[in-house]
Amino acid sequence: MVITRAYADSEPSRAEIDAAAGPLVVEFGAPWCGHCIAAQAPIGAALEPYPGVRHIKVEDGRGRPLGRSFRVKLWPTLVFLRDGEEIARLVRPTDAAAIGEALQQIL
Repeated sequence: MVITRAYADSEPSRAEIDAAAGPLVVEFGAPWCGHCIAAQAPIGAALEPYPGVRHIKVEDGRGRPLGRSFRVKLWPTLVFLRDGEEIARLVRPTDAAAIGEALQQIL
């Protein structure tokens, strides 16, 4: 899969995420966040071999309902879901191998 580079113009609702079929990675962060910027290379490397995994990049912040519903506190946070159920989560990932291990759990 090609990594989603841009944050979604509008965040999906929690109901949309919960209803998503198959493997899904939701990435919470902010375009100005240094940790988020640094994580893009390992996220991209980990997602590349998995073309069937959907990746949604959501800009998070105070008052953003989707991030609050997942209790996101630090960025980036990757939430790995299968058929709408959270299977794994990584906070501030720096290693493509760790991301790949979480991806394996949702396949």
